[in-house]
Amino acid sequence: MISINSLTVAYGGFTLLDAIDFHISENDKIGLVGKNGAGKSTIMKLICGLQTPTSGSVEKPNDIRIGYLPQIMEHHRGRTVMEEALTAFDRVDAIQKELDSIGESLSTRTDYESASYMELISRMNDLSDSLSIIHAEPPEVLAQKTLLGLGFKDSDFGRKTETFSQGWNMRIELAKILLSAPDVLLLDEPTNHLDIESIEWLEDYLKGRRGSLLLVSHDRIFLDNVTNRTVEIMLGHIHDYKVPYSKYVELRKERLAQQTAAYENQKRMIEKTEDFINRFRYKPTKSNQVQSRIKQLEKLDRIEIDETDNVRLTVKFPPAPRSGDVVFKATGITVGYPGKVVFRDADIEVKRGEKVALIGRNGEGKTTLMRVIAGELIPFEGEAKSGYNVSMGYYAQNQEDILDKNLTVWETLDNIAVGDIRAKLRDILAQFLFRGEDIDKKVSVLSGGERARLGMAKFMLQPYNLLALDEPTNHMDIKSKEILKQALQAYDGTLIVVSHDRDFLDGLVDKMYEFRDGKVKEHIGGVQEFLEKRKLESLQELERKFGKEDKIPHDVQDEKKEEARVAFERKKNESKEIRRIKHRVDFLEGEIGKLEEKMKEIEKVLSNPTAGDDIMELTRTYLEHKRELDHKTAEWETLMEKLDE
Repeated sequence: MISINSLTVAYGGFTLLDAIDFHISENDKIGLVGKNGAGKSTIMKLICGLQTPTSGSVEKPNDIRIGYLPQIMEHHRGRTVMEEALTAFDRVDAIQKELDSIGESLSTRTDYESASYMELISRMNDLSDSLSIIHAEPPEVLAQKTLLGLGFKDSDFGRKTETFSQGWNMRIELAKILLSAPDVLLLDEPTNHLDIESIEWLEDYLKGRRGSLLLVSHDRIFLDNVTNRTVEIMLGHIHDYKVPYSKYVELRKERLAQQTAAYENQKRMIEKTEDFINRFRYKPTKSNQVQSRIKQLEKLDRIEIDETDNVRLTVKFPPAPRSGDVVFKATGITVGYPGKVVFRDADIEVKRGEKVALIGRNGEGKTTLMRVIAGELIPFEGEAKSGYNVSMGYYAQNQEDILDKNLTVWETLDNIAVGDIRAKLRDILAQFLFRGEDIDKKVSVLSGGERARLGMAKFMLQPYNLLALDEPTNHMDIKSKEILKQALQAYDGTLIVVSHDRDFLDGLVDKMYEFRDGKVKEHIGGVQEFLEKRKLESLQELERKFGKEDKIPHDVQDEKKEEARVAFERKKNESKEIRRIKHRVDFLEGEIGKLEEKMKEIEKVLSNPTAGDDIMELTRTYLEHKRELDHKTAEWETLMEKLDE
């Protein structure tokens, strides 16, 4: 189906991929594994034709359709979620046009036995099959099922794509690729922004899907559940195993052990033979035996052990300057965005030296709180402030947006380094595996894992006493995660981290804040104590939407029952005035959203006006919308205060 032949990719004097060969057959489900920067994403780009090899080739049928989800992508704006998802069916028109064209051609031809006529018949059948698959259900129904599977709600379908985070836009792009039903799927770390429910849905989809799959993921369980073959990239070469990931790990270990044993046995035999030759080389009585053994060594096939990449991160954070006893404190904060409250009435306190995890489902407010701590977002209500002498290093999820793609790795650090630290830049970059010519690479060509490492390297330039890390391990391979964890355990400052990776958090944090149903709850202790208290097996279980009650732990059932009772009493006693206020709040939130959309459209025009645009009229309209927005926002805030009284 797709054949990779003697493919080499080199940058200057560095060879990334060295004459590799492998074949992707129909219905192969391949896990592509290797360290960050080994060339996994590069192989996918080569298959898609987005990159050209130094030598070798990628051969594939002309009519093959490939669906590619990169780690980093441009997101489309201006459409609703449903409208954007339905663009996956744009090819239906193209298929129908081609079918019509083939039908016209066949109606005028009489060479029924010719090869070209039979090719047209075959092509028409393939296109008809494609249409029948697409039309098995209406496009809207298929799009709805896929979007719901990936975690969207019905109420999200009408929202504009630009109102969603980067992670949710990645889900939209993934939905479009799946809906387009390509022959080959290339997915580069698709689970990075998915919660457990969406991951499980994607697992089921990929297991039941016909067609080939090439998957890059650092999620071992996901790889095991989805793939039936593992291709490892190691130091520019590949090793192909016809088994899923966990079995590959076992076989690889066995193979290296066998190679090592055979190598050691052969080495001892060679040493004994060479010793015999050296001892009796000049004795006439032994000359025949000496010559025989010399020839034996010359003909010997020397056993080689596969090269392994043992280069590892050596992260060590600078000593943290002393801060005040309280590093961050929030009292009664209600936080969100215009038209949406994410969580209410939260009390949060982080003291010097604490290592704190923020846990919970996607969209519950973990990243939102990080933005409050970083000073990027002001609470609607309550007070949030940093303590005395706090200097914070903030690692956001969207490193690809924060890093300047036009700079090199070296320039990224050199542009912000000051004082004596400038002399240590090469050492710092080496700690994060940027050595030799790596430091001259543009940020734009770095893999997701390399960008994650570069973002982390920036923390070495200043002795922060508070590290706020939002999903720092998303693009990191398994070894890099462990090294980072060890460095954070040794770090003498304060840590606040967002993660759902139990292995990473276990033994690292001593306090947790759980985000759930618009509330924030403090839990003292580490991951294990929290899971035992909540009777959960893993942090991922927090991300499930509990269904049948018999699947809910008893303490959670009791909480749900009590919440339901309180909610019923509150609703029963709620006055008509409160209901009127709530109705008005819902209305205002809708109006505020509409006004903001109108203002965005005008801003786009004003930023790049054409000759036919009336700048004065646009400005006047914009200011009118602004005044109306301010008025409605003020009313909304007043009503929200009444509801909270």
